[in-house]
Amino acid sequence: MSASTVSKKGDLIMERKIVSISSKRQITIPQKFFEALRFTNEAECVIRGNELVIRPARTNSGGEFAEEILAELIKKGLSGDELLKEFKSIQAKIRPAIEAIISEADEVASGSGEYYTYDDIFGSED
Repeated sequence: MSASTVSKKGDLIMERKIVSISSKRQITIPQKFFEALRFTNEAECVIRGNELVIRPARTNSGGEFAEEILAELIKKGLSGDELLKEFKSIQAKIRPAIEAIISEADEVASGSGEYYTYDDIFGSED
C-alpha cells in the first residue's frame, strides 16, 4: 500500500509518495512522477546527506563542446563520415577527462593531491 501527500513550502509544492521496495531492492517510480520529470530508460541515484535522490539520468556527454570540436575538425579538412567518426571519438573523451579533473581537484582539496600554481604553469610576471 502506498500513501501520497502534497505539501507546500513557500512557493515550492512537494508531492510525496511512499513506494514498496521488493526483495531484490527494486522500486517502481510512480507514473505521475516518471512523466512529470521526463524519465527515459535510465535514472541517476545520488546520496545527499541521509537522502537518496533518484532523478532522470543526464545525457549530456560533452555536447556543450560540440561547436568547438566541429570547428577544429573542419579546420583540419575533415568532412563526411571521417568528420563524424572523429567527432564521436573526441566527444567520447570529454566526460572521462572532466571526471579526472574533478577527481584531482578533490584530492587537492583534501590535501592529498599535487597542485600547481599559476606561476608554476605560466611563469612569474617578473
